[in-house]
Amino acid sequence: MRAGLLSVRGASEPTAAAKLRPANAADLVSVEQLLEENGLPRDGVREALDDFIVAELGGQVVGAIGLEVYGNCALLRSAVVKDTERGTGLGARLVDGILERAGGHSVQSVYLLTTTAEDYFPRFGFAPTARDEVPSQLNQSVEFRGACPDTAVVMVRAIV
Repeated sequence: MRAGLLSVRGASEPTAAAKLRPANAADLVSVEQLLEENGLPRDGVREALDDFIVAELGGQVVGAIGLEVYGNCALLRSAVVKDTERGTGLGARLVDGILERAGGHSVQSVYLLTTTAEDYFPRFGFAPTARDEVPSQLNQSVEFRGACPDTAVVMVRAIV
């Protein structure tokens, strides 16, 4: 995840017009294109799309975020907001939405990998953790198997 994708630029009002909804198969191309435009990995998106949320504005996907569930833990992935919508609070709405979805899966902890957004996620309760503290089932994720570099920061948040 890249810091600029979800960063807040100043005191803009949240994007009330963007509608958050569960992703569907028709969203795959738009989500993958948005990820590619922002230098984020697309690997594994197709397989995890059922647990993605998209933000739609004017019939276009302008944001996305995903969750890969592995038993009682999950991986937050592919958090992205179109450049024209950055700084509006849309990224925070997406993160809050996916964390709510994680609770609905009876997930106890959510992990993420980031190379540049480690300063963004603490506001949502995420804290850095050691890679060797990650539950072994998360190693099934393509992000842990190589889509994200070994230098990526691992963060975790408990779901209460």
